[in-house]
Amino acid sequence: MSKQCYYEVLGVARTASADDLKGAYRKLAKEHHPDRNQDGNGTDHKFKEIAEAYEILKDPNRRAAYDRFGHAAFEQGHGRGAQGFDFSASFTDVFDDLFGEMMGGKRGGKRQNRGSDLRYNMEITLEDAYRGKTTEIRVPTLIACEGCGGSGAATGTKPETCSTCAGHGKVRANQGFFTIERTCPKCRGQGRVVRTPCRDCSGSGHVQKERTLSVDIPPGVEDGTRIRLSGEGQAGMHGGPPGDLYIFLSLQQHPIFQRDSQDLYCRVPISFVTAALGGEIEVPTIAGGRVKVTIPDGTQTGHQFKLRSKGMPLLKAHGHVGDLFIEVRVETPVKLTKKQKELLKTFETEANQGSQPESESFFAKMKDFMGGKPN
Repeated sequence: MSKQCYYEVLGVARTASADDLKGAYRKLAKEHHPDRNQDGNGTDHKFKEIAEAYEILKDPNRRAAYDRFGHAAFEQGHGRGAQGFDFSASFTDVFDDLFGEMMGGKRGGKRQNRGSDLRYNMEITLEDAYRGKTTEIRVPTLIACEGCGGSGAATGTKPETCSTCAGHGKVRANQGFFTIERTCPKCRGQGRVVRTPCRDCSGSGHVQKERTLSVDIPPGVEDGTRIRLSGEGQAGMHGGPPGDLYIFLSLQQHPIFQRDSQDLYCRVPISFVTAALGGEIEVPTIAGGRVKVTIPDGTQTGHQFKLRSKGMPLLKAHGHVGDLFIEVRVETPVKLTKKQKELLKTFETEANQGSQPESESFFAKMKDFMGGKPN
């Protein structure tokens, strides 16, 4: 069976640049990698075809030979074809692309020395979330050692390239068909060795210190909002870049307002006289002021009044503000005097038909329901 053209395998033109080849290879390798296709379906064979095609075309000399002679250039001892193809490097490249960022950078690369990210939990009030604020926090963390500049080596010296792994931080050993890669035991994956450690940091390249940082909290943040301070995490090992600091915000429970996204809700008790006759009440706003709300006669418990643009600002949407919803709760009076009780009984006796529509409707339905039941 004839082999498919290497350019067709990668889905690129014969004039494709090295970057085009690399991009196509990474995309296809991730898509067809066996670890991402546990059900099989020929992915192993497809993955090997992709790796073989890229291994040939990425090398200028091999590519030139392939462009001139095709697959024949690598058959009968002229090159390494499919039967003798070394997939170890290709597998390593794919693992680097797929998992390198999750493990802190490419295998054996300098990004392995990146410092750890830090988390700081901060509790703020609803008023802080409404207005925004700038505050200072104190964070204990590892910073680069000033004595050695983060290298870990004493003054006048510098780290040496590891002779065991040649600075890669990894060593390989062939075991039959497989190539086993492990962390270099001499440098412990750093790729270099400190012969004369710095006295201030004992060769680690960093020291413990508490720092004071300024944090800007924008208006409109919600519970669980994450703020990232780039480069404010722990210092990297042996001069590596620092990690980031993530601030997780939580909002304190407010005594008056409840929040739902950019809207606020406030429950306000009113007397049954105000509910029956109507009137006017004053309610607070999150901005600190007061607003008058007109209560129409006959208002029932649970009725909501909407105050536009009296809620929370929307994060990353300048000028957009939510609404404030006032929900009234009719309060039943307690500890009535004898005279007050008599007046209420008189009111109940003289109440007109239709003055209590919800009660009348309910009892009418109940009467119909009970009348349809056998005794």
